[in-house]
Formats: sequence, structure tokens, C-alpha cells
Amino acid sequence: MLPTSRFALRLLALVCIAALAVALISQHLFGMRPCAWCVLQRFILLVIAVISLLASAGRESGAWQRLGAFMIVLASASGVTAAWYQYRVAAVSFSCAQTFADRFMTESGLDGALPWLFGIQASCSDARVSLLGLEYALWGLACFLVCALLSAWVLLRKA
Repeated sequence: MLPTSRFALRLLALVCIAALAVALISQHLFGMRPCAWCVLQRFILLVIAVISLLASAGRESGAWQRLGAFMIVLASASGVTAAWYQYRVAAVSFSCAQTFADRFMTESGLDGALPWLFGIQASCSDARVSLLGLEYALWGLACFLVCALLSAWVLLRKA
């Protein structure tokens, strides 16, 4: 028997919260300072987790869950784009200052309001760190792909 949409959405929220926890543990316990693109991806993970939890609170197989899943597909696509840009462009640049991620996080005020979560503390080239032989940006990309696939499954499954 296939899992319900509600289960898939709650699993999605758990995946995002776990990814955020790994990022925060890496930062606060192991001293891996985040760049602008890192914290933008944290923001996207948080958005996906919130949408997932709100959508899973609705009726099973309802329009609310499909709307949430559609929004998550879009957010996941932005996360994939951000992770790919970080890996291919920003991480090999000297600085990621004044890029979209830097401007968004600064102008939104999130970096000042929640510096422990959204504070930009390193340049993109300095933040190029690996975990188990794979760069964090690629881990983020994989996480966003999982989110996209789970939400697409919710969106496309038969009621």
C-alpha cells in the first residue's frame, strides 16, 4: 500500500528540518561558517517545511494538499537552482557579496533578525566544505530533488 499524501508531506517537512539541523550543527558545533547561498537554501528549506506542515493539516487528498505540493515543487526548483549556482558559480568566485542571495538575505532583514540561523559569515569560496566527500551544496541539491520528487508524487497521485 502506498503512503498517504499527508504522510508524504509530513515526511517532506521532516527531511527539511533534518537538513536544517545538520546545517546548524555543522555551523555551531563544528565551526563551518555559512555563505549567502547557504543561508538562502536554509530559508527555502524552512519555507518548504512550513508549507508541508500546513498542507498536511488539511483533508486527505484535498485541494489544500495539492496546492501545497505545487508550491513545494516551485520552492524545490528554486532550491535546486540556488544549490547548483552555489556549486558551479559562487563557490569558485572570490566573493558572493552583492549576488541575489546576499541581497535577498540582507534586504529581508533575516540575517539581522535571526543571525544564528540566517547570518552570512563567510564568502562562498570559504564556505566550500565537504561532508562524507560531497560538497554541502550538492547535499543541498540532493535534498531539494527529494523534496521535488515527494511533492510531485503528492501532486500527481490519484485521489
